[in-house]
Amino acid sequence: MNASLIDAAGQHHAPADITATRIVSLVPSITELLCDLGVAHLVVGRTGFCIHPAETVATIPKIGGTKDVNIEKIRRLAPTHLIVNIDENEKPIVDLLAEFIPHVIVTHPIEPTDNIGLYRLLGAIFDAKDKAETLVQALNDAMDTLASNPFQSERVLYCIWQDPWMTISKETYISRMLRLIHWHTWAPTDTEKRYPVFTWNDALCDQIDRILLSTEPYRFTEAHVDALERQTGKPVQLVDGEMISWYGSRAIAGIRYLTTLAQK
Repeated sequence: MNASLIDAAGQHHAPADITATRIVSLVPSITELLCDLGVAHLVVGRTGFCIHPAETVATIPKIGGTKDVNIEKIRRLAPTHLIVNIDENEKPIVDLLAEFIPHVIVTHPIEPTDNIGLYRLLGAIFDAKDKAETLVQALNDAMDTLASNPFQSERVLYCIWQDPWMTISKETYISRMLRLIHWHTWAPTDTEKRYPVFTWNDALCDQIDRILLSTEPYRFTEAHVDALERQTGKPVQLVDGEMISWYGSRAIAGIRYLTTLAQK
């Protein structure tokens, strides 16, 4: 069995018949990856959050959000393949779609290096192996360059939402990305949730060196940065959420972005 054709759910996939392939992607970063693999013409449906590359995806029909899709609209598109992510898509919805979509490809990268398997999986299924290997080389080069830099270890709090305030667990892709520059994320110890709620207090602030406000999914701005610096007395930094949380081909630029982030 070809390991490059096994998805995150352990399902083995055969190479697709490209002449008849119709893909619906429920994952923004995967939609971007499919475009970079040169198979955008096979994608017949995307979420409203699939916004890159803008000119290419503009011609692909929207089928809802990542968690609230239009089942009947997808049915009318007659897809042969559905691509989902364990964190981003709800299993009950995926199960409904699986009743009429023959091939469901499940993704779940946790480590930045998991992108290598992701490139090769989609490259092998959709006849884009050469472009997948080009992306593998670019990712490896970016990782090597990053590893050559000396980074100072810091304890950081990565905020993804407010009202309530939410952060990330150490087991997330975002946390593993930040660890590449020796930034170790803080999370509450009394919960196993991947995206836990927290409350600001002096004890928390004593455990961190820096606060990071992500531009997504909550749209933090410089105004939030200023307010939180006054409140906590800690350095607060606005960070590009796409660069840190999007996997796929965006991870290559994301790894390069980490160097710039650390230098700030």
